[in-house]
Amino acid sequence: MDEARFLAGYDPRRYPAVAVTVDVVALTIRDGKLCVLLVERGAPPFAGQRALPGGFVKEETLDEAALREFAEETGLTPGQGELDRVHLEQLKTYGNPDRDPRMRVISVAYLAFAPRLPEPTAGSDAARAYWVPVDEAKDLAFDHDDVLADGLERARDKLEYTPLATAFTDAEFTISELRHVYAAVWGEELHAGNFHRKVLSVPGFVEATGQTTARGGERGGPRAKLYRAGDARLLHPALLRPTREDRVR
Repeated sequence: MDEARFLAGYDPRRYPAVAVTVDVVALTIRDGKLCVLLVERGAPPFAGQRALPGGFVKEETLDEAALREFAEETGLTPGQGELDRVHLEQLKTYGNPDRDPRMRVISVAYLAFAPRLPEPTAGSDAARAYWVPVDEAKDLAFDHDDVLADGLERARDKLEYTPLATAFTDAEFTISELRHVYAAVWGEELHAGNFHRKVLSVPGFVEATGQTTARGGERGGPRAKLYRAGDARLLHPALLRPTREDRVR
């Protein structure tokens, strides 16, 4: 049987129905805290319960679906440059048979983060949308507690060995601002002097702009130097979390 005849007679109804969704772990830093975007579900299942933003995949790629859902909840406009600084990567696929009470639903989760994301706007299937500190994001719908935990661990790991912390900053930033990103994502306080030395010792991590801040620090003193992301794709040596450094010693 040739392929055309096979496809003409193929009946997908002989197999159980399976749907595909995307869920997005969207992270940003607000008031010095690492926050995740949550929605309040406006319809069953889990009506009124908090969840990660997401939805069913339409006639689009998985990446396009994730970016569409992210843009819908954040109010950013695709195609107008507002999403250019958003880092988006595929996280993991979740497919436990009972993860959705409606039917067999396989979800492809994405991790997204960017600086200064705006107040969210609830999409079509959500009653509300808001930023929540990650340590307050619990008891989520579906298996989203697990998805969030995996997203947080991925983000924390990637800050150790990639320069993606700069995706949480403006295009130009100070070393102190970069340190606050690491502290917020890792949930650990960092020694300012040690961090400054480590960042500048990693080839290609950051590069000086030749400019300084308009004013000195909160306690006065000289104006801080401004940096931008360098061309490195991996950090060598890596910047380990303080708790991991203690285990290595």
